[in-house]
Amino acid sequence: MTAPNERDLEIIARQLGREPRGVLAIAYRTPDGLPAVVKTAPRLPDGTPFPTLYYLTDPRLTAEASRQESAGVMREMTERLAHDPELAAAYRAAHESYLAERNEIESLGTDFTGGGMPDRVKCLHVLIAHSLAKGPGVNPLGDESVALAADAGLRGTAVPADWPAARKSDEQA
Repeated sequence: MTAPNERDLEIIARQLGREPRGVLAIAYRTPDGLPAVVKTAPRLPDGTPFPTLYYLTDPRLTAEASRQESAGVMREMTERLAHDPELAAAYRAAHESYLAERNEIESLGTDFTGGGMPDRVKCLHVLIAHSLAKGPGVNPLGDESVALAADAGLRGTAVPADWPAARKSDEQA
């Protein structure tokens, strides 16, 4: 993670179509050098609570997250959580890690983290941002979503070239 500089903030503003708020750090840069995930303050400058610690900004990644959501990936992941105790435990651990990290900055007095964690999958944007910020092995469903993005043509540009490949659907059952 690096502190954002003026150029980073200008790029992020263009990516978002608005001025970024509460940016603490650039949590992930794409292989082509652009900021893609920002670490945000738990409270925005105006005092509004903002529980999303890692926020996805790269339009290539946000479009891919939306594509996956509309293709039913969230529903399939949520179903797997209900039937796979090992996956559910790893996803809960990701939630607890996310919450602990946010609370180190400032506690919002809630255990809401985002993305549907720890019981369901509600937003792949949050899960992708978390996985890219922390690297593979922290958020299993975010990791899968990033792998799907890599396999959809973003490997080496928006996703690291060495990101682990997505599991085949028959292995996910």
